[in-house]
Amino acid sequence: MKKLIEVLSDKSALIERSLSLTVEKITNAVEQRGKCTLALAGGSTPKPLYESLAKQSLPWDKIHIFWGDERYVSPEHQDSNQRMARQAWLNHVAIPAENIHPMPTEAGDPALDAQTHEAHIREFFQVSPGEFPSLDLVLLGMGDDGHTASLFPHTEALKVSDRLITVGNKDGQPRLTFTIPLINQSHCVMFIVAGENKRPALAQIMASEADEIAYPSRSINPQGELWWLLDEAAGADLKS
Repeated sequence: MKKLIEVLSDKSALIERSLSLTVEKITNAVEQRGKCTLALAGGSTPKPLYESLAKQSLPWDKIHIFWGDERYVSPEHQDSNQRMARQAWLNHVAIPAENIHPMPTEAGDPALDAQTHEAHIREFFQVSPGEFPSLDLVLLGMGDDGHTASLFPHTEALKVSDRLITVGNKDGQPRLTFTIPLINQSHCVMFIVAGENKRPALAQIMASEADEIAYPSRSINPQGELWWLLDEAAGADLKS
């Protein structure tokens, strides 16, 4: 793993750097492998990144969009990560509908929807049970509790090592989420983190020793590159 940490001057600089790096990773993947597989983060921080991506000229027919996690709500619900990304970005570019791979949330059974999505991903990547596909880029945020995707502290989802998709739990509310091994199989993982409230968790995540069950973002150690892009408010303590 190659780990890189950058602290940007403010949130706009953070988004600008995230955009530059995302476009670079998309372009390189298309050149090298003929397509780019990209998993999106939810939350408020990446929304301006998606709005900026909507203005780029990219080979949309060669880009496949996934989500690292999803709230267990309908695609039209205001809390849906899919809805946010579509409104900010995907509805504004000429990406084929079949290139968008949202997590299903309408079976009324999160575990069943997780199995359905896992089967879809295995078919798309042509991987057998027991194998993990390698996405080109996984975008992640981090909560002030150290969670990422829907991998929350002290939850059962952190222990899942034999599946691609599992059910996360946030205060009793189910979520669908990539598992830690799926994220860690990626060519590149990019954390985009803003805000002073993230500093205590970041100190634990960057420490030489700490509890991964208490701070799940510590468990993200991809086979490829790991980028931590932070604004000054979040990353001041990490500046070298």
